[in-house]
Amino acid sequence: MLGFTNLDYAALAFFLIAWFGYHAALELTPAGQRSLNKVMNQYRYRWMEQMVVRENRIVDTTILASLMNGTAFFASTSLIAIGGVLALLRSTDAVLPLFADLPFGEPPTRIAWDVKVVGLAVIFVYAFFKFAWSYRLFNYMAIIVGAVPVLKEGSHKEALAVARQAGTMNAVAGKHFNRGQRAFFFSLAYLGWFVSAYLFMAATAGVLIVMWRRQFLSDAREAALRQFNV
Repeated sequence: MLGFTNLDYAALAFFLIAWFGYHAALELTPAGQRSLNKVMNQYRYRWMEQMVVRENRIVDTTILASLMNGTAFFASTSLIAIGGVLALLRSTDAVLPLFADLPFGEPPTRIAWDVKVVGLAVIFVYAFFKFAWSYRLFNYMAIIVGAVPVLKEGSHKEALAVARQAGTMNAVAGKHFNRGQRAFFFSLAYLGWFVSAYLFMAATAGVLIVMWRRQFLSDAREAALRQFNV
């Protein structure tokens, strides 16, 4: 009814399994605790602990503003991407003849094309919500940072406790930011489906390998591990 072949359904299933499987492996398994994201969370907590001993916290607020600006940029980019994808729905008649002339893959039907476009829009909407929520969490973190007491005699325990709360909020905000970026990466693989199911599966595998290498086998992870020996 939708104009999809069994290969299309298999490619879509592979895509979903790769996405959710990567999510589970990275965030829900013991092996994921050694990922680059988890290592950087140790730096987030160390940052907040070091902030406690600084009476002048201009450096901390500058770093926090940089994190918020980067998150806002990706949220805005998600909205632009959503607008661009929705514009494709109005260009179906112009686009379908171009794909019909390609030497590989089956030419999509109109309804199949529209379903694919809607699926891509859903990915960018998901990314927007993740980036927007991450931005909100960084705002909350800024409030908690402002509530961290100045370190004085007898206030070390209270200051460290509030700083750890800020570190936890920092880690949660970073987690949702990473999920938004993950959606961006998988959206690149999803684009392969517009050409052929084979390219869709190959692109999904390629994105999965690249992201896995960056989290567990990259030189960035090795550089981060030298400090804490995690």
